Amino acid sequence: MLKLTDQQKEFQQLARRFAREEIVPAAAAYDKSGEYPFPLIKKAWELGLVNGHIPQEYGGMGLSIFDSCLITEELAYGCTGVQTAMEANSLGQMPVIIAGSEEQKRKYLGRMTEEPLMCAYCVTEPGAGSDVASIKTRAVKMGDEYVVNGQKMWITNGGKANWYFLLARTNPDPKGSAGKAFTGFIVDADTPGIQVGRKEMNMGQRCSDTRGITFEDVRIPKENVLIGEGAGFKIAMGAFDNTRPPVAAGATGLAQRALEEATNYAMERKTFGRLIAEHQAVSFILAEMAMKVELARMAYQRSAWEVDQGRRNTYFASIAKAFAGDIANQVAADAVQVFGGNGFNSEYPVEKLMRDAKIYQIYEGTAQIQRIIIAREHLGKFKK
Repeated sequence: MLKLTDQQKEFQQLARRFAREEIVPAAAAYDKSGEYPFPLIKKAWELGLVNGHIPQEYGGMGLSIFDSCLITEELAYGCTGVQTAMEANSLGQMPVIIAGSEEQKRKYLGRMTEEPLMCAYCVTEPGAGSDVASIKTRAVKMGDEYVVNGQKMWITNGGKANWYFLLARTNPDPKGSAGKAFTGFIVDADTPGIQVGRKEMNMGQRCSDTRGITFEDVRIPKENVLIGEGAGFKIAMGAFDNTRPPVAAGATGLAQRALEEATNYAMERKTFGRLIAEHQAVSFILAEMAMKVELARMAYQRSAWEVDQGRRNTYFASIAKAFAGDIANQVAADAVQVFGGNGFNSEYPVEKLMRDAKIYQIYEGTAQIQRIIIAREHLGKFKK
């Protein structure tokens, strides 16, 4: 049986109180306005709920992936739009954490612990999302610099980031191996030539800042290359083994919120002279929701534990991400069903949960891409 340490319980309870006392009361207003929730992010940063995974030698707390997931689930319970804005920091930072030089880590991770700054992961393009090998953003080496031209799309924290992790093609040969065709860069957001597009109006997680970013003759010093030329694809994909468990934890937090909202409503709403929770049809819906939430939690905790043991986590990370993402959508839809007509109304919280849940089947690798990865990893065990 899983037993949390006293420190893990403290962080979990701190995140739980913050979500319920600070995020939940503000979530609906942020959803309607689309305003970036920086006041909440700043408060969370001050409490140590943001960037806790940064190693201690660079000013962080050095929390494990498992610890970070416990915090993420609680914050996502409050609002996944707010939580995604915070979690995007982890995705942007992870390539630096796993592949940065000592100087790069001190410079770019260190500043994140000195003040509440944001960063972003710039990989997706208008014509290249899941198909990373189709990235067209080009980086050409000129002396001690690389000159970058291209366009990125759907970048979370794109308009709020202090710096970006950027994946660009350095080998122009389209027939070349994707594994060696791309290079990872750290790019300061105020570098000349960077044009940030308008904030996208999305179906859910509306307070999260999602934008397109154009790079036009952007000059990046060679000191900002991660590992070396041609290592970018491996770095970008390797980051997901560490960040997909927290994404699954976020989906689980949303599902937990949907389950609780539906249960509380079922214990108050009456039809035919009885609480609807006493109708077997409704109680079975709630039972199915509870089963799914518990299994999603077990999946993300297993995948986080695997990372923390230093093991290759691709298989379990994709299982957790795919399963929890699907569960978030199913449980949120079931919550709307339990609420009946009220669930379809924006005065009740479950319609927002249903809208917010959809992105968990899309970002950081779609539900279908996760299944491709899982099948490849699974079948690979049986090949001789």
